[in-house]
Amino acid sequence: MARAPDFDRSVDLFLQHLKVERGLAANTIDAYSRDLARLGRFLPERSLDRISLVTCEMLTDYLLQLAKEGLAARSRARAMVAIRGLFRFLVSDRYLELDPSETLDSPRIGRALPVVLGADEIDRLLSAPDLSIPRGLRDSAMLTVLYATGVRVSELCGMQHREVNLERGYVRVTGKGNKQRLVPFGELAATRIQRYIDEARPVFSKGRDDLAALFLGNRQKPLTRQGFWKLLCHYARVAGITRAISPHKLRHSFATHLLERGADLRAVQAMLGHADITTTQIYTQVSRARMLEVYRQHHPRA
Repeated sequence: MARAPDFDRSVDLFLQHLKVERGLAANTIDAYSRDLARLGRFLPERSLDRISLVTCEMLTDYLLQLAKEGLAARSRARAMVAIRGLFRFLVSDRYLELDPSETLDSPRIGRALPVVLGADEIDRLLSAPDLSIPRGLRDSAMLTVLYATGVRVSELCGMQHREVNLERGYVRVTGKGNKQRLVPFGELAATRIQRYIDEARPVFSKGRDDLAALFLGNRQKPLTRQGFWKLLCHYARVAGITRAISPHKLRHSFATHLLERGADLRAVQAMLGHADITTTQIYTQVSRARMLEVYRQHHPRA
């Protein structure tokens, strides 16, 4: 068995494994990196020099410290995932013989139902951009595609021009772990994408036809996730939507509205790119909760 490297080197090897061998997204790897850096600041110096000296008691004390600091159960659970992933990697690559995280208890977290927008809110939001200017055409196409396909905001911003098939009405999406899936979209999305490509994209590309990204921002670069989030919040205000909004709420709305109208759960799972159907099943609970709310509001004997 190889001698275990120090803590920092162990984390570097683990993150490289996540990137190269497992193909995880950069945002996920960054989250692991932050969580493990926080652990490194907590561990005794001797354990940093020799990671084999880390014990289950040390890790338990660390998680208790996170709870004392007021860190939410969901954030502590994410920290637990990073810790377990690191030590399982070191054991599987024979740097360690025993996994000190094996007997740790996961924080209990309640699963909150996703927040979704109503159909009228969606209509107002999709109608908010000004279609007389290039930016409005681009933003209109992006908002419509996001709701029409339920893709993640990173998948939307990373969408390639060549991946969109307007004739057949689908887009090839590259999701987590570089896994690809085909997601259909309707006539409205196709119309708005086509108009954006014809009238607005040349303005952002400044005439260049070698740019791969479908949705472009300034300087002929793809629009960033942060940039799209800001414009989404702007259009929500224009549409009179007063509650907090995020790109993921449009993804939640996409899934919930499909299931409310009788879509097959497996089909929704495939469109969302969920590896496990239990992740998709949360939307059936949202649908039931919304139906119960409508019943209570409108039934005369409720």
